Amino acid sequence: MWMLHFATMLPAFLLLFFMGTSISLSESMSRDEKHKLRNQVLEMFDHAYQNYMDHAYPADELMPLTCRGRVRGLEPSRGDIDDALGKFSLTLIDTLDTLALLNKTVEFEEAVRRVVADVRLDNDIVVSVFETNIRVLGGLLGGHSMAVMLKESGQMVWYQDELLHMAKDLGLRLLPAFNTSSGLPYPRVNLRYGVRGPETRTGTETDTCTACAGTIILEFAALSRFTGDPTFEAHARRALDFLWEKRQRNSNLVGTTINIHSGEWVRRDSGVGAGIDSYYEYLMKAYILLGDDRFLQRFNTHYASIMKYISQPPLLLDVHIHKPLLPARTWMDSLLAFFPGLQVLKGDIRPAIETHEMLYQVTKKHNFLPEATRDPYYLEVGRTILENLNRFARVPCGFAAMKDVRTGSHEDRMDSFFLAEMFKYLFLLFAEEEDLPFNVEDYVFTTEAHLLPLSLSTASNSKAPPLVNNMAGEELDDSNFEWTCPNTRLLFPDPAFPRNLREPIRSAVDKSCPRPTTHREPGMGRPPLRAQDFMANNPEHLELLRRMGVSLIHLKDGRVQLVQHATQAVSAVAAEDGMRFMQEMMELSSQQQKEQLPPRAVQIVSHPFFGRVVLTAGPAQFGMDLSKSSSGVRGFVTIAEPYNGCSELSNGEIVAGRIALLQRGQCMFAEKARHIQKAGAIGGIVIDDNEGSSSDTAPLFQMAGDGRNTDDVTLPLLFLFHKEGNILLEALKEYREVEVLLSDKARDRESIFKGKALPGALLDGSMVGAEEEDCSTGEKDQTSPASSEPVDQSQVTTQEQRTDDSVVAQESVQPAEGLGSYVSVDVGEEPAVDEDSSSQSVDSLMADWQEDLEAFKQMEKDEL
Repeated sequence: MWMLHFATMLPAFLLLFFMGTSISLSESMSRDEKHKLRNQVLEMFDHAYQNYMDHAYPADELMPLTCRGRVRGLEPSRGDIDDALGKFSLTLIDTLDTLALLNKTVEFEEAVRRVVADVRLDNDIVVSVFETNIRVLGGLLGGHSMAVMLKESGQMVWYQDELLHMAKDLGLRLLPAFNTSSGLPYPRVNLRYGVRGPETRTGTETDTCTACAGTIILEFAALSRFTGDPTFEAHARRALDFLWEKRQRNSNLVGTTINIHSGEWVRRDSGVGAGIDSYYEYLMKAYILLGDDRFLQRFNTHYASIMKYISQPPLLLDVHIHKPLLPARTWMDSLLAFFPGLQVLKGDIRPAIETHEMLYQVTKKHNFLPEATRDPYYLEVGRTILENLNRFARVPCGFAAMKDVRTGSHEDRMDSFFLAEMFKYLFLLFAEEEDLPFNVEDYVFTTEAHLLPLSLSTASNSKAPPLVNNMAGEELDDSNFEWTCPNTRLLFPDPAFPRNLREPIRSAVDKSCPRPTTHREPGMGRPPLRAQDFMANNPEHLELLRRMGVSLIHLKDGRVQLVQHATQAVSAVAAEDGMRFMQEMMELSSQQQKEQLPPRAVQIVSHPFFGRVVLTAGPAQFGMDLSKSSSGVRGFVTIAEPYNGCSELSNGEIVAGRIALLQRGQCMFAEKARHIQKAGAIGGIVIDDNEGSSSDTAPLFQMAGDGRNTDDVTLPLLFLFHKEGNILLEALKEYREVEVLLSDKARDRESIFKGKALPGALLDGSMVGAEEEDCSTGEKDQTSPASSEPVDQSQVTTQEQRTDDSVVAQESVQPAEGLGSYVSVDVGEEPAVDEDSSSQSVDSLMADWQEDLEAFKQMEKDEL
C-alpha cells in the first residue's frame, strides 16, 4: 500500500546499522579504491574528533556551526534531546572504542586518561536511562574491552580497570530507576539523587517506550559478567521478562509505549521503528552474547509475527497489536532502517535485500541513505555516503546535522553517536582484514556500536539466573527456530540473486517504471490519469482513481490524502496505473517543495486602518516575486465572480485594475491566477474555504503551480487562511472600498504614503505601533517609542497543497508563529498636520479607529 503521507525518513545523521562484521573483498571495486575510501573515512573522523577536542571538550557535544561545546543549562533547552547530556563528556566516552578500532592507539590511550582524570558521574542532573545506558555505560564498557585487549598485547600496561570501575559506578546510579513494581525502569534518573524525593526532579513519569525498557540487557549483562556482580543482569532480565509477558498473546506483538507500574499498553501500535526497534535487536544479540536460548525463542516468535503482520514487502508498516490486520499508520520512520541488518544477522536475506532496496531508492533522493547488507553493491552505497557527508554535512568545525534535507539547512549539532557509530561502520565497509587491529568477529556490536567481547558468554556471573523455561504452557515447535545463520553462498549460488531482487523494487520507486501499453482493461483503454491533470472535484477522475485502487480521505483541515490499495484495483494493470499515479504525485510534490518561500503580508492601508492591520499571507511559487519589489502591489480589492475563479470572470470590467478576492477550491491555483489576470486584475488573494483555519495555528501555506509552465502568470497571488480572510471580507462589507498593499513584509506608514496627506496623521502618535528593523544595519529604528517585530522572513515552514488545487504533500512540520489576525506597524514620524483640519474630523477618525480596533479584537476572541 502506498500513501502520500510521508514522515521524513531521514535521521539527522545517517544511522548505518551494519549488523554483520565480517569483511569480504569485492571484485567490483579495486583494492586501491577501497584503500583510498578507507583513508577518506579516517580523515573525516579526524576532522570530527579533533574539532570536538579543540572546541568542545569537556562539554558533552560539539556545536559545529558556532564552534563551541554544548553544556546543558547554558544553551537553550531542546527538550527530551538534552536528556542524553549529563555533563560527563558524552562524545569522548562514546568515541573510545572507535579510536581503538580505527587503529588510533595513541589517541585512544590519551582519551582513556582524560576520561579517568576528568569525568565525574555524581552530577546533580536528570538524564535518560536509555541514552545513558547505550552511550555512556556502553562507551565505558567498550573502552574497557579495548583497553584490556591492548594491555594483553603489551600496550597500556598501566591500565587497572579504571573504566570498568567507572562503569560500575554509573550502573549503580542507574539502578534506582528500576525500583518499580513491574521491574521496568523509569525513563529518567537523577545521577546523584536517583528517582525518589523532591531533589531528584524526576520519578513522576508513568510511561516508557518498549525499546527504552528492552535495550538494557547487553550493557547490564556485560557489566555483571565483567564485575561478577549479578545485580545488573538480573534487573535487565526482569524488565525483558515483563515485556515478554505483556505481549499480545494472539498476535505475539508488543506495543510502543507501556505503563511502568501497571504494565498496560499506552500505545498499542506495533512496528519495527521508533519506540520498539532495539528491543528486537537486543533479544537476538542477547542470545549471541549470553548464549541463553530463551532470547532466541522470543525473538523468533516476534519475528514470525512481524513477517506475518507488519511486513508488507518491501514495506514495514505499523499495526495494532489486538487487530494486527488493521494498519496503525501508513508511513515508515527512519529508525526501522536497522531492520534489514537484523534480518541479515538472523539469516533471512531475501526480505533484507528487498526492504533495504526500497529504503535506498526512496532516501537517495534526499542525499542520505539507510542500512547496508554487505553485498559488493553496498561499497558504492558507502562511497555515496562519504560524498554526501562531505558535501552536505561538513562544516569548518566538524559535521553538522541536517535540519531539513530538502533545503540543505544545518542544525548546530553533532551528536555523539556520529563518532560512535558512523565511522566504525564506514571503516569496516572499506577496510581489508589486515587493516583491523583485532578480529571483530570476537565481538558483538551494541545498538550504539560499542564492542562487547563474545567471551562474556562463558564469564562467571557468580549468581547467574537459572535457565528456566518461562514459556510453560506454550507449545514450541523447534522447527520454527533457526539456531544458526545459513550459508548464503549455498542458499543463493547465483551472484545475480540480489540484483534480481532489487530490480522490481527499484522500478516500483522510480517514476520511469516500465509498464504495458496494450491490452488495457475496459474503461482504461486511454492513457491513464496523470498526476498533473488530477482534479479532486472531477467525477471522472475519481472513478479512474477507484479503478486503480486509489481512494481519497478528506481531512479536517481541508486537505486530501491519497491512499492506494493495490488489491482493490480492478486488475493488475489498473493497480500498476495506480502505483505510477502515486509515484508521479510524490515526484510532483517533491519538485514543488524544492523552493521554500517566506510568508508575505496583506496590509490594509485604507480608512480607518491606514496600514495598522497586517494579515499573514502564504506565497505562491509562481507569478510576481514580491521580495523583488521595493513597493509591492497596491490596489482596491473586489470579489471575483465566480468566487472560485475557475472560469472566465463575469465581472471582469470591475476586477480590472484591482486586486481580486477568490475562494480556494474547485481548480488549480494557477488557473485562478490566469483567469483574474485575463480580466485585468493587478493581483489576487485566495481565501481558504476551510472554516476556522488560521495562521495562528496552521503551518505556512505555499501555493504550488499546476505541473505546467507558469511563466505566463505575472501578477502576485497570495493566500489567506479563513480567519484572516474573513477580516478582509468584513472590512470590505463595512467600508465597500478597501485598499490593500501586497508585499514581502509589513511597511511603516511613512513608506506606504510617502509624504501624501494622510488623515491618519491626526491620530495620537503614542498609538502602539510596531518596531521596524533596518535590515541593512541590523539596528532598531529609534524613532518609535513602542513597536513590535516586522514579519519574520525566517519563519519558513513547509508547503502544503490540497489535491483540489494541486497536490497533497503532507510533512511533519513545526507550525510557524504567524502574525495572528493582525499586527500593528510603526507609525514612524507623522507628516505635518494641516492646521485647517477640523477637530471634528479628528474626533470622528479616532472614534472610527477605536471602534474598528475593538471589533477586530472581539472577532479574534470569538474565533479563538
